[in-house]
Amino acid sequence: MFNRRCLRGFWVFASFILLSTAWPPLARALTWPEIEARAKGQTVDWFMWGGFPSTNAYVNGYAAPRVKELYGITLRQVPVKDIAEVVGKLLAEKQAGKGAGGEVDLMWINGENFRTAKRHGLLFGPFADLLPNQKLVNWGKPSVQNDFGEPVEGLESPWGSAQVVMIYDSKRTSAPPRTVGALLDWARKNPGRFTYPAPPDFTGSVFVRHVFYHAAGEVAVWQGPLDEKRFAAAAGATYKLLKDLAPFLWRQGRAYPENPIRLSQLLADGEVDFAISYHPAEASKMILDGLYPETVRTFVFEEGTIANTHFVAIPFNAADTEGAMVVANFLISPEAQLKKADASVWGDFPAVDIDRLEPAWQARFADLPRGAATLPNDVLQQRQLPEPPSEILIRLERGWDEHVLKGR
Repeated sequence: MFNRRCLRGFWVFASFILLSTAWPPLARALTWPEIEARAKGQTVDWFMWGGFPSTNAYVNGYAAPRVKELYGITLRQVPVKDIAEVVGKLLAEKQAGKGAGGEVDLMWINGENFRTAKRHGLLFGPFADLLPNQKLVNWGKPSVQNDFGEPVEGLESPWGSAQVVMIYDSKRTSAPPRTVGALLDWARKNPGRFTYPAPPDFTGSVFVRHVFYHAAGEVAVWQGPLDEKRFAAAAGATYKLLKDLAPFLWRQGRAYPENPIRLSQLLADGEVDFAISYHPAEASKMILDGLYPETVRTFVFEEGTIANTHFVAIPFNAADTEGAMVVANFLISPEAQLKKADASVWGDFPAVDIDRLEPAWQARFADLPRGAATLPNDVLQQRQLPEPPSEILIRLERGWDEHVLKGR
């Protein structure tokens, strides 16, 4: 795969000059039908985290055949363990002067990886405002306008939204703890029955951020400029809570699940009593797939749970830029968003504003079955917390590794 776009002498050099200096104005000079015409026959290699079976099935079983049918584009998923690896690859290519013919056409990206890619000039664009379906997105929404505190500025296109939920089996745990503090108390009183993935896994990392908000006793203050003294105090309290909690975790905190899939297996096998997911409908999907018992349910903390938007971006040296733009536009079409929101397919929350859709599409979204373990939208929306800026995320992950994992 990685050898399919070799250097082609002068043409590659000329392409580099074109793409690095003239491409954005050129793109804006094209009509959307002209962009679609250029995209026909292209192969779009989409690099993304490959750990969600439902996501993989959506991309390969639905999105890829559909863009082939509609636009003549071959969409290939390239699963990776961590998109940070791809960002590092792009940075190396940037430093080496490889400005065209890149192997990565599209990335599923957000958070600190977007921040790094943006600040090192690794992204094509701005392109998001060129996509016709962007009219369906509410760009005034803070979690769309900013990605973990970093202004998007057209360098990403949203394709889904997420909110953390806690998953439990109501047959085993009839009255789950409803606050972060109560959950920590529960874990200490029930040794071995709780754990979380090890950061920098995104699910383990978001659990640490919830504990951080709990330890700090406030949320809004972290959305502005970082107060170093206040952060040091809140981070220190976070590490102490988690370090003191470790002996009461599954396997006495000597090992942590490597990802949310492993944590889900532990819950399904009865080894622990809680799992954590960024996807409110994931538990319902796993019930449908026979991976969870029908008694599994979800809840959000009374103080709220963290919510965000996830995006796709195009690298600065993508070989098939037009194809990537067409795929990004398709992903926020009413059809693709409805399919993704179906709990039997994935159950991911829409990136589009349902109120902006035509009435017929609004009705189809309203008719989607919610799933036995999926909370109503109003319950989720009333308890949403913002992500902290990615700088805080990065420092908390490093601090967890130093003070919790290695500090025992």
